[in-house]
Amino acid sequence: MRIQAAVVESPGGPFTVRDDVVLAPPRSDEILVKIAAAGICHTDLSTRQRWPQQLSPMVFGHEGAGVVTAVGDAVTDVGPGDNVCLSYRSCTSCGQCTAGHPAYCETGIFALNATGTRPDGTSPLSRAGDGSTVYGSFFGQSSFATYALAHTSNVVTVPADLPPAVAAPLGCGVQTGVGTVLNMLRPPRGSSVAVFGTGSVGLTSVMTAVAEGCRVVAVDPLAARRAKAVEFGAVAAVDPTVESDVGAAVRDHAGGGAHFAIDTTGRSDVISQALAALAQRGTLALVGVGGRAEFDIMTVLTKGIRIRGVIEGDAAPAAFLPDLVARYRAGLLPLDQIITEFPFHEIEEAARAAAAGEVIKPVLRFP
Repeated sequence: MRIQAAVVESPGGPFTVRDDVVLAPPRSDEILVKIAAAGICHTDLSTRQRWPQQLSPMVFGHEGAGVVTAVGDAVTDVGPGDNVCLSYRSCTSCGQCTAGHPAYCETGIFALNATGTRPDGTSPLSRAGDGSTVYGSFFGQSSFATYALAHTSNVVTVPADLPPAVAAPLGCGVQTGVGTVLNMLRPPRGSSVAVFGTGSVGLTSVMTAVAEGCRVVAVDPLAARRAKAVEFGAVAAVDPTVESDVGAAVRDHAGGGAHFAIDTTGRSDVISQALAALAQRGTLALVGVGGRAEFDIMTVLTKGIRIRGVIEGDAAPAAFLPDLVARYRAGLLPLDQIITEFPFHEIEEAARAAAAGEVIKPVLRFP
C-alpha cells in the first residue's frame, strides 16, 4: 500500500514527508497499524545524525500509537480495530526475554531494532515507481509514517479512550523514565533521588520518584525544565551553569548525598557530577545514550558506588504499559503537561524545537 512517510535521505538530513513510499502487506507474524500519533525521542534525532549512507533513505520513529488494520495469519493476540501502543522489539524466547527482561534480549536490541531492516535483511518499505529500497523497521515499527508494520513482541493494546498523544510516548521515553525508578532502582520511601537532565525521560523519573515518596533533586541547565521538575514535586532544581560544584549542591539539597542518581544525558562530565552527588553506597543509573565516559575510579571505590546501565527502564512492555496507563489516569503521571503536539507534516519543525529545548516531548498527530 502507498503511504506517507518522513524520509531521511542522508546522514543528518532533514525529515521530508513523502507520499511515494510503499509499505508491503503484513507477513504471517506482522501487524499493520494505522498510526494516530508518534512521539519524537532523542534517539530518533541522534541516530539520524550518524545513520550510514548505505542504509539510506531511512524512516525512523519508535513511539507509535494507533489502530490495528490487519494482521498476519500467525498473530492471535491482537486484531483489526484494536487500539495499540508500539514499543521496542525482542525475540521473546531467549533467557532474558523469558525471565522478564526483554530489554536485554540475547539476540541483541541493536540487531532487532536498529539495522534498518527486518532480521532477514529485507525492508518492508520501497519507493513507488522504481521499487528501490527505503530502509525502516526501526524498533520494529518505523512509525514516522501513516502506517507501520510491527510485531507481537512490540505491540501492546491500550484503552480506546486513551488519547493517542499520551499513548505514543509510553512505548519508550515514559517507560524508560518510570521503569528506571520502579524496576531498576526501587528507592524506598524517604530516600533521595537526583535526576540529571529533565527532558521527558528525566521528568517522568521525577514524577515517579516523587510519587514513591522520595526526596528528589533535579539538575538541568534550562530554567523552564527546572521549573517543571519543581512543579512535579522536586524539592530543589540545580542550575549546572551557575553552580561551581554541582555535586556538592545536589548533596546539600539531598540531605548529605543522594541515595540514587539517574543520568539521562550520556555526557561524561554530567556522569562525573552524578557520581559526586551520591551518598556512600549510592547507586547511579545510566540511561542516556552517549559515547565514552571518564570518571574518578577512587570516587566509585571509596564510596562503594554501584553503577547500573538501564535500557527501556528494564520494562517488559506488555506487562508494564498497562501500569503506566493506570498511573496516568490516577494523576501520578501528568504527561499532558510535558507533551506538545505537532501535525505530522511539521515533523522537521518539531524536531528542531525538541533539539533546541523549546518543547519537552513533541508528539506528531496524524490526520
